[in-house]
Amino acid sequence: MFARRTHHNEGFPKHYNSSFDKHRAGKATSSKQKRSFRDATAAVKRADKVKKPDHSPPVGSTLTSPIVTICVGPEQRLFAAHEDVLSHSPFFSAICRGQFLETATKRVNLPEELPEIFSSVLEYLYKGDYYPRLLHNKRRNTWELEEMESDNNGGRGHAESTVFHHGTGQLLLKDTMLYCTADKYGLDELKRLALRKQGLQSGIQCSTILASARYAYANTPDSDSKLRAHYLALIIRSRSTFKRSGTMQMEMEKGGMMFFDLFVAICNHMDDMANAKSPLFTKSPRTPH
Repeated sequence: MFARRTHHNEGFPKHYNSSFDKHRAGKATSSKQKRSFRDATAAVKRADKVKKPDHSPPVGSTLTSPIVTICVGPEQRLFAAHEDVLSHSPFFSAICRGQFLETATKRVNLPEELPEIFSSVLEYLYKGDYYPRLLHNKRRNTWELEEMESDNNGGRGHAESTVFHHGTGQLLLKDTMLYCTADKYGLDELKRLALRKQGLQSGIQCSTILASARYAYANTPDSDSKLRAHYLALIIRSRSTFKRSGTMQMEMEKGGMMFFDLFVAICNHMDDMANAKSPLFTKSPRTPH
């Protein structure tokens, strides 16, 4: 379990950021350019500076466009949204222009999506955020998640930070799944928002973090390492907890690209700590006159 944190504007401490500053080592080179961990953590920092979300409907939308019905998941849960709003996503814009859309009924089928995730995507498209909202604490100059109100007080109740994914049979972090879904839908601002919100989560079990990290690696391209770098930094920062975790041992025995990246990141982190303790230069002895 991890202590609750608020997210300051400076992002990860410098000694964690610098752990990813070096390119991956020990791999065969190819003509395709590899992205370094410097790029990844710099992108995390840029995401940390995202402006406060605008909770108004999309600019230029009068909410008078045709209604599109979206059938989501194996249970075919139905959602309805305005075509103009959906078209802010390149993915849905292509569908609304005629690809895959049943024009007579304006119906889109998304059998592989989870209703809990798609509901949050729609909420973002209409409001610029999803529950729980991201709020800026001006007094502390930090970003925080809004307090959960109980149903008895007219609120929306407790917001679960995890969603059960039937494909993996495990609980996964909702923000990670939203990040991956936003990547597929071409919603870069939603990706940045989901990454920031995930950094504010607390009390997450090691098994959930590791399962979510594997999901992130499986559902993001190698060229997009922001979410991957977030998990590597989290594991390094909380290494005293993970090194005692039986789940961590089992996951490492399974192997995968994530653990090679973790090894490289830890090596870079140790190098940075050693360099920080070394003098910047060595004074040469003075020669007598």
